[in-house]
Amino acid sequence: MDTRFTDEELTFQAEVRKFFADSLDDELRAKLEGAEASPNLKEAMVEYQRRLNAKGWMAPGWPVEYGGQDWSTSQHFIFNAERGKAGAPAPIPFGVTMVAPVIYTYGTEEQKARFLPRILNSDDWWCQGYSEPGAGSDLASLQCKAERDGDEYVVNGSKIWTSFAQASDWIFCLVRTDKSGRKQDGISFLLIDMTTPGVTVSPIDTIDGIYHLNEVHFDNARVPVNNRIGEEGKGWTYAKSLLVHERLSIAEVAESKRSLEQLRELARAEVNGGQSLLDDPLFARRLAEVEIDLMALEFTELRALASAAEGGMPGPESSLLKLQGTTIQQTIQELRMDVAGYYSQTLQGDLNVAQLGHDFADIAQKLYFRGRASSIYGGSDEVQKNVTAKHVLGL
Repeated sequence: MDTRFTDEELTFQAEVRKFFADSLDDELRAKLEGAEASPNLKEAMVEYQRRLNAKGWMAPGWPVEYGGQDWSTSQHFIFNAERGKAGAPAPIPFGVTMVAPVIYTYGTEEQKARFLPRILNSDDWWCQGYSEPGAGSDLASLQCKAERDGDEYVVNGSKIWTSFAQASDWIFCLVRTDKSGRKQDGISFLLIDMTTPGVTVSPIDTIDGIYHLNEVHFDNARVPVNNRIGEEGKGWTYAKSLLVHERLSIAEVAESKRSLEQLRELARAEVNGGQSLLDDPLFARRLAEVEIDLMALEFTELRALASAAEGGMPGPESSLLKLQGTTIQQTIQELRMDVAGYYSQTLQGDLNVAQLGHDFADIAQKLYFRGRASSIYGGSDEVQKNVTAKHVLGL
């Protein structure tokens, strides 16, 4: 494999680097830093995403006719690598990465014209309605039902672990429209306006102290049949294609590379036994191990991108990316806690007191606690191992 960039690719790399240097001014960077732990997340991300869209880079992976870019595999790699180096976040995935591919693949022309431009310009904020109180990893057992009444569905039930539902304009949902066949059959894919009467949101408190999860309730919520994607009863097929895209984005290679560099700098500044923690043999070995794993993950992601560039859909190999990507994220979070030491054990963020010890200890703790869920959402580790064994290894 020739890993050297061509002259054209180096020119593109310089363009991407300049874009992020110019777009991420000090004011926007300050808004984005720690945005996920802030109630101002939506405001900061919309401003950032609209700058991406103005450049035409909000959704480079989309087909060109819907606003994407005709980039090579190398260009996609360069873009994400430079974004990570600049400390620029990926767009919030629920609209641009998750529901949009379902809409432009299976939706009607009217649905594409209605929703895709608003996703590109961040006019609509989306959330995902998949898991239910009684249907998590066994998603096909979902019970939230939608009964046909003329030109509308009447929806009743609940969805849980719904990220950022409190700030969302729309939710894409899997609902049961038929109970007569296999549990995978009779599931339909609905787009539901969050302002619909009968839709309510209940916050879920989490150990990281960051408000991002919710339970969404539907009480005789009436949804136009025109908001159904594709055929009735075929939602399971559409959902599986969406989960593949979700697992690709969950790998977060660019984010992990930046987190690893930040970790290295923190460890270099930390003195342990009279020497830099970076020089501690045990810590250095653990750091090297995760760096090697991340390098292997990066090349696996490149293979997935190359397959997509040749006209294929991301396949079951995306389970490998999700599985290893979240493992690496958790390892980096654990190492950051180790660098913070005792100060990572104190709950500081919501107290009106001065920060104790390292100024990064509180966010390190929050990210550590939140990161425990990454091996569950998007398909648990156990599910990903089963998918890999069956569809990749043929066991």
